[in-house]
Amino acid sequence: MPRYNGGFIGHDGLDAPDAPSIDSVSAGNQTVTVAFTAGTAGTTATTGFVATTDTGGGNTGSSSPITISSLSNDTAVTVRVYAINAHGTSEPSAASSSATPSNPRALFFGGDGFSPNSDYTNIIDYINVFTTGNATDFGDLGSAKREIAGCSSSTRGIMLGGNATPDGQSNIIEYVTMSSTGNASDFGDLTVNKRNHAGASNSTRGLSIGGASTDVIDYITIASTGNATDFGDCQSAINEEIGACASSTRAVWAGENVTEINYVTIASTGNAIDFGARTVSNNLIGACSSSTRGVFGGGEQGGTSNTMDYVTIASTGNATDFGD
Repeated sequence: MPRYNGGFIGHDGLDAPDAPSIDSVSAGNQTVTVAFTAGTAGTTATTGFVATTDTGGGNTGSSSPITISSLSNDTAVTVRVYAINAHGTSEPSAASSSATPSNPRALFFGGDGFSPNSDYTNIIDYINVFTTGNATDFGDLGSAKREIAGCSSSTRGIMLGGNATPDGQSNIIEYVTMSSTGNASDFGDLTVNKRNHAGASNSTRGLSIGGASTDVIDYITIASTGNATDFGDCQSAINEEIGACASSTRAVWAGENVTEINYVTIASTGNAIDFGARTVSNNLIGACSSSTRGVFGGGEQGGTSNTMDYVTIASTGNATDFGD
């Protein structure tokens, strides 16, 4: 392809490199990282790249990707990349999509030490996910409870149901604003009393999945308050002592001493659908996920387990061993 003048003033654009093209941009704690593909080199080899944000941040690098640091959290930025050689600097790439640096919070709430009811707790703690250190007190639940389900958006944390007395199930939903601290506020009620259930969510809708003696799935709209609405039912085999995870489109869960895995599409309503099977059958498992992959781990069935399985959330099929 012929090259065209287009370098910065004072340089011959025939000698400077072509502009890079941006492949992706991702955000971290006060950082964004941009991945890019170099354009055609100029008369001499490309010696480096400069990445800049629309807010004034920047950094250099010899290849893709480049991370720009010391940005303001919770402020969206776009990025452009330039290529450099001995003769000059390229035109800028097209601007990236926006990315928002942040240090998101995770909350821990309620629980007990397998002691009498007096040992239940109402404490809410938080950590910042991208940094390390001990948890900090956030505030309190409305009452001391265990076996609570949780879900969240980027702005609100939701606490669903729980066991407030040795055999007393609750239908209370509470919420907090993730970026602040303070005691939980009343959100509304579940359609039934629940404990030993699981929570899952995307950015707009939260689910309460199953529970002791119930297969009911409830949903809420996280940004508003009000009572939950019936979503559908779990498949009868797995609705208690389960672990759940989610992508932006699907909630997936497993547990209760069977290998079966269920899922629903969060934006719709209806009964759970069979997803596949785990490599083990146990209950009281933990679950976590990225936007693409869900991991189930631990639990017990006649003894504790260290097995971890994973699934690809967007597809269906049996789980694969992840490790221990």
